[in-house]
Amino acid sequence: MIVLKTRREIDLMREAGRIAARALKLAGEAVAPGVTTAEIDALARRYIEKQGAVPSFLNYNGFPAAACISINHEVIHGIPSRNRVIAEGDLVSIDLGATLGGFVGDNAATFMAGKVSEQAEKLCKTTQESLVAGLQAAVAGNRLGDIGHAVQKHCESRGFSVVRQYTGHGVGKQLHEDPSVPNYGAPGRGVRLLPGMTLAIEPMVNEGSAGIDHLPDGWTVVTADRKLSAHFEHTIAITKDGECIILTLPD
Repeated sequence: MIVLKTRREIDLMREAGRIAARALKLAGEAVAPGVTTAEIDALARRYIEKQGAVPSFLNYNGFPAAACISINHEVIHGIPSRNRVIAEGDLVSIDLGATLGGFVGDNAATFMAGKVSEQAEKLCKTTQESLVAGLQAAVAGNRLGDIGHAVQKHCESRGFSVVRQYTGHGVGKQLHEDPSVPNYGAPGRGVRLLPGMTLAIEPMVNEGSAGIDHLPDGWTVVTADRKLSAHFEHTIAITKDGECIILTLPD
């Protein structure tokens, strides 16, 4: 069931989103060779809790950290560790959320550690651009397929693949709500977008094939061909005037 949010609820989500966005910004600024993923997770967790919010991911279905931190061929759900040290040239995807006043803000971005390859830089740029394309399609009257088609078309036109087994999602009082928001699809198909919908749009884009594997830790998702992956995400709301507003901005 899709839950439409009131203007007041969207304002509450904006506050949660602002905290999540600032935590993500701090975490991204800490990405550098020699830093462990556990250090980045602790930094994000301290910031979220200092603002009076709760890390949305911590203990979610048993996840043991405040942030998912995935490196290079890891797509999503990487578990932070004191033994995982970031190296020069790594792509580091950080996904985190903050819950405040009963509402969630969820966002993600991929950061570059030092100097990365041209292909890695192109992958990050394309994934971020595909998120923008998806946001531009997220207006009242369009359908979910319009969002997915915009993301897919942009990525595939540049030689990359979108992950299909994992998608964006509704978000609000719960981290994951209806509907699913695929990063692929046909324009004009799927659920119609209505004012009051709040969605997490999150392209997960692979350098090689779209296939994925799961590691034995029960969480980490990796590319099947072990090529690079990137991930960007915003929480958005569709307003009465039909526009999409981004709720996960630091300012």
